Amino acid sequence: MAASGRGRNPSLAITALCSVQFVDVLGVTVVVTALPRMLADLNAPASAGSLVSGGYAMFFGGLLMLGARLGDRFGHRRTIAASLAVLAAGALLGAVAGSVVLLTAARCLQGAAAAASVPSALRLLTTLTPAGPARRRAIAAWSAAGASAGASGFAVGGVITDLASWRLVFWAYLPLAAALAAAVMRAVPNDRGPSHSGSLNTLAAAVFTAAVMAVVIGTTMIARPGQRPAGAVILLLAVPLTALFFRADRRAAAPFLPATALRMPPLRRGAAGSFLNTAATSSAMTLATLYLQDTLHRSPLQAAAMLVPFSLAVVAGSALAAPVLRRIGPQPALATGLAVIAAADAALAVAAPHPWALPACAATAGAGLGLSSVAATTLGTTVPEVLRGTASGIINTAAQVGTAAGIAVLLLIADATTGAPAPGTGTPVIAWAAAAAIAAAGALAFTRSPQPDPAITGSTGPEADTNPAAENTPANAPR
Repeated sequence: MAASGRGRNPSLAITALCSVQFVDVLGVTVVVTALPRMLADLNAPASAGSLVSGGYAMFFGGLLMLGARLGDRFGHRRTIAASLAVLAAGALLGAVAGSVVLLTAARCLQGAAAAASVPSALRLLTTLTPAGPARRRAIAAWSAAGASAGASGFAVGGVITDLASWRLVFWAYLPLAAALAAAVMRAVPNDRGPSHSGSLNTLAAAVFTAAVMAVVIGTTMIARPGQRPAGAVILLLAVPLTALFFRADRRAAAPFLPATALRMPPLRRGAAGSFLNTAATSSAMTLATLYLQDTLHRSPLQAAAMLVPFSLAVVAGSALAAPVLRRIGPQPALATGLAVIAAADAALAVAAPHPWALPACAATAGAGLGLSSVAATTLGTTVPEVLRGTASGIINTAAQVGTAAGIAVLLLIADATTGAPAPGTGTPVIAWAAAAAIAAAGALAFTRSPQPDPAITGSTGPEADTNPAAENTPANAPR
């Protein structure tokens, strides 16, 4: 059902919703550069870092499908407001945490809040904007917010930790969450009241969450030499859990993955693109952060400064995406963006030891990510309106799993070849080359595969009449 409300400024609503995306995705990487200081202050072993850094992504990725269903059930604006309150509660717990257990719990709570708000924010954004140029610009802004947030987290965490304290990272969430909740309630029309017509599908949700958690925990542990056997066992558990999820979901009255959605090529390719984007960039930038701090002995502030070009270039690439998509379409744009990322990762493998090279390569990767993330989101949300909540959950889950899997694979390759970043180890050239290969393979696959049927759009089909803007816009959404 389309959001309702007259006299509201759509631009302010889009800004508020993109800000929700920014804050939620920022949490994935904001502790990476601050992690050594966090663990030292809490007298925690280095092995605890994986749960502190991965707990957010674990709950974020694992609960996204349930989060999408919550928005459909209780109303998307209401779900966003409630999730921002939970995000603030998690931030308060993290700010006062006196042990690594409490800090990990805070991160997990914040990740769960992000999982509830992001699908609803994307659903509202695509509902409030008519198909065509307006929606392309909105999706470009959304993708820029998410990609730049993931990139900025490295810098933000490092700067705040170096200049003040890592606890300030969590304290800052309190006024930020309050301001965002006020902005959403003021600028975004109320979409609908609570609906009890659909099941929450809690059994499938629990199994799906367990499967994603097994992937995140297993890939995190398998990247650490002393934890590889246990990590491999946990990772293998994801296989039967995934099979059990599909079985439970098929039998549910309201499945998370309707057969209609799974048959849509745009959604499948958008999810694949989101996975490849994060697998090839988040992993490479995390490895760059570790290389700068652990091998080159740069401070968190210095490491953050060298990665600022990545964040700025993501915004620039996203801004260029709308005209590029208008000229060549989302799938060729996705292939182009992945090709640029591949070139940047390959250049890192060759030129990273030079002081000027790492920021330049990071900027190039950021520009490619900006373009490819807009293209992937555009592809993935080119579905009927009633499926956009589901599509948002699938796309964002793919991105979170891509981050976890990419980081684990690159750290595993680095440890097996040049050595994981540490004092005295060399440049992780083979690991960065592997990231380049992942992006290049994706670019080639999207170049060779046929483009989706243009008849499948976000504003056609029997659900089109639920969007009042559809009658005044072209029948075909951006391809």
